[in-house]
Amino acid sequence: MKALRYQVNPHFLFNTLNSIAGLIEENAATRAQRMVLSLSTFMRTTLTLDPMQDVPLADEIALQQEYLAVEHERFSDRMTFSIDVPEEVQGALVPSLILQPLIENALKHGVGATSGPVEITLKANREDDHLHITIENDMPLGDPEENRRPGAGVGLQNVSERLRVRFQGNGQLSTGIAAPGRYRAVIDLPWREA
Repeated sequence: MKALRYQVNPHFLFNTLNSIAGLIEENAATRAQRMVLSLSTFMRTTLTLDPMQDVPLADEIALQQEYLAVEHERFSDRMTFSIDVPEEVQGALVPSLILQPLIENALKHGVGATSGPVEITLKANREDDHLHITIENDMPLGDPEENRRPGAGVGLQNVSERLRVRFQGNGQLSTGIAAPGRYRAVIDLPWREA
């Protein structure tokens, strides 16, 4: 579990620092300052989280918003992000940092794989005694075999394994192409509240 704390893609940190340097050179001090503050909050929070503890979904989403604030400064001309999480599910407990690898994948395989606009959405809902969290992102159109994401990446494997171990087979990750040019990852776990 300690390795989870270091799972954050190191390229994210290097790219962010390079982007900040570029903004400083362009005399875009306000944007550079926003990136530094978001990066600082994100890194401080991820390093202090106990990966063995659950957190309210609202806190997990707030952390991802800091991460996305940094990435939005880098890709503001072509990345949009929306959240549809009703208040009644925001108190649901989820494993800390469970969304991070999924958001990273959405950025890498969505924003990083195309030059056009990319929409990333995060939705959550309760269905009986389960919580469903869905992250979707646009991805390049083309040959389905070229765009196929087999779900064998380290991040997706870690999420799947964490859910399997934590919930004894009662939690899972499902991933795949949702529609042409659209990829979906769904976390399904037992409903628990703080």
